[in-house]
Amino acid sequence: MAPLHPVVDQVTRRIAERSAQTRSAYLDRITAAAAEGPVRAELPCSNLAHGFAACSGSDRLAIRGARKPGVAIVSAYNDMLSAHQPYAEFPAWLKDSVREAGGVAQFAGGVPAMCDGITQGRTGMELSLFSRDVIAMATGVALSHEMFDGALLLGVCDKIVPGLLIGALSFGHLPTLLVPAGPMPSGLPNREKSRIRQLFAEGKATREDLLEAESASYHSPGTCTFYGTANSNQLVVEVMGLHLPGSSFVPPGTPLRKALTEEAGRQVVRLGQDEQRTPIGEVLDEKAIVNGVVALLATGGSTNHTLHLPAIAAAAGIELTWDDFSDLSAVVPSLGKVYPNGSADINHFAAAGGVQTLVGELLDAGLLHADVRTVAGPGLDRYRQQPFLDDGELVWRDAPAKSLDTEVLRGVDEPFAPDGGLRVLEGNLGRAVIKVSAVAAEHRAVTAPARVFDDQHAFSAAFSAGEIDHDVVVVIRNQGPQANGMPELHGLTPALGVLMDRGHQVALVTDGRMSGASGKIPAAIQLTPEATAGGPLARIQDGDVLRLDADRGTLEALVPDDELAARQPAAGANPAPFGTGRELFAAFRQAVGRADQGASVFGQAQPRTDQVRA
Repeated sequence: MAPLHPVVDQVTRRIAERSAQTRSAYLDRITAAAAEGPVRAELPCSNLAHGFAACSGSDRLAIRGARKPGVAIVSAYNDMLSAHQPYAEFPAWLKDSVREAGGVAQFAGGVPAMCDGITQGRTGMELSLFSRDVIAMATGVALSHEMFDGALLLGVCDKIVPGLLIGALSFGHLPTLLVPAGPMPSGLPNREKSRIRQLFAEGKATREDLLEAESASYHSPGTCTFYGTANSNQLVVEVMGLHLPGSSFVPPGTPLRKALTEEAGRQVVRLGQDEQRTPIGEVLDEKAIVNGVVALLATGGSTNHTLHLPAIAAAAGIELTWDDFSDLSAVVPSLGKVYPNGSADINHFAAAGGVQTLVGELLDAGLLHADVRTVAGPGLDRYRQQPFLDDGELVWRDAPAKSLDTEVLRGVDEPFAPDGGLRVLEGNLGRAVIKVSAVAAEHRAVTAPARVFDDQHAFSAAFSAGEIDHDVVVVIRNQGPQANGMPELHGLTPALGVLMDRGHQVALVTDGRMSGASGKIPAAIQLTPEATAGGPLARIQDGDVLRLDADRGTLEALVPDDELAARQPAAGANPAPFGTGRELFAAFRQAVGRADQGASVFGQAQPRTDQVRA
């Protein structure tokens, strides 16, 4: 194994240095919260009686006796969303396995799980990012009863896993495992789905054609198989040591999935024992956070994690910045090619060696911290191993040291690209992030006149009317967290792709999100300061020449500074949106922090408007 890469070491050290005070205070808090023996033993009799009133049999006796450890199950189950439907069976399995290990598990609470695929382009999407913080609060409510000595978190998608983690870190003294559900089988190839979407955008395919293609892609229980935020969640948290090794991409409805779920129940009980106590607040330290960022970059994962990982880190007293992402991206090679970065899906990635082969490659190159604590024990080497069933018994064996399909997964010595493909853009418009792992080299620098819209529907109408058939930088503003909750805008991709395929220079600039489905169009996203907060984007006009250069890391309006400053900002977003529940989130829009600090409503001490970094 090579020594730790100097940039990985440097970034980790500076994170630790800037976070020293807040991390120390956090660790003091969770140390003080840790109890000797089952925590519920300290409850008054009336309180405790409420806690087991609905129980029966041995579980009732165990809770009443206050001698066996209690485990909370917090689940994002619902039967509308394919990724979370498999969780219906998990609580019963977990209760049995926790009981077998000498504990008692209770379903402590459910958290909401919304699907960005369903709400895409609809007003419900304006609740999406804020749902992360709602999930965090709901997790806190579930764990607040002081009945539990460990936790099992059941969640997969987008904002759900980050929300569960942020909530659990408020109870960082508890040993905690995330329990995945696994991906659906492969369906219609992703490139074919993308082709039909573009044809529909041009009016060359019917709605029935499009629905047939989409339903052939999303066709059964399990996580969608493209490498969006859901599957990025799974890979990142496994490399951070919060899943059992090799459990992220085992399909639902299989004996191995059931065996791994049951083992998670047994393992959380073991992790509460004195000699190997492993609280989640200590597992998620600076090294684990850096490992998560490296894994994300090495695989071209979702840009949503430039919001989620800083928010998760902050919940553990750690300050992670976009500059940390950018500096790590410069030295972490691109080893994965999964749609939208390539044609393969997550099942192909897993078959090529998956997380385990990836971890081995990165460890051997000195790009991951090996000396970390995980839910599987000390050291990340454990995550080189894959689970198998041997005569019904769950065992782990070493995964292939090298990829079994170099079109999908490669080694450090032959990467798809020498860097991670995630970059920070800066200039007189502010700061943004761009994911270039799916953008061809010849499209990474665009200089073209702006066409400005205040929502994605106005752009779609202009495209459909034939108004846009030329070089263009499409600006979609008033889409930031203060404006409307920062919805995802990847529904723009088919039309923008049509313009690019016609030979035009095309780019997108927005203070909204593009998510893990960011594709072949260069997109400067999550621009901060956002237009609604008075950012320069509010002063851009149709025809202004904008320059986006991903290779140089710049984003500029080629307008004299004095002229730009003298312009009256355009009107902001509707200050009081109603419908689809949006009125319930007015307080969130007022309290939310900047995109580059995680766009969180928790602990925001900075001013409402930010400054462009000098």
